[in-house]
Amino acid sequence: PKDPTGSPIADSIKIKKEVANAFVKRHKRSTLYSEYYKSPMEQMHERCENYPPCDYLSDQIGFSMAYNHFFG
Repeated sequence: PKDPTGSPIADSIKIKKEVANAFVKRHKRSTLYSEYYKSPMEQMHERCENYPPCDYLSDQIGFSMAYNHFFG
């Protein structure tokens, strides 16, 4: 393959895996997991918010009572 200027580029961009790993750092799963982890309370709030009767009732009597009424 040639680039638009006409010079061959295929051989010039190939590098060994060990060399590439020296400067490309990957995130560990544990750090990604901690970024996406939701607390149990946050999961409960989302569950109630996604169910309209629970969401409406939580505005009237409070979240914990509404959640326990529908999911408790």
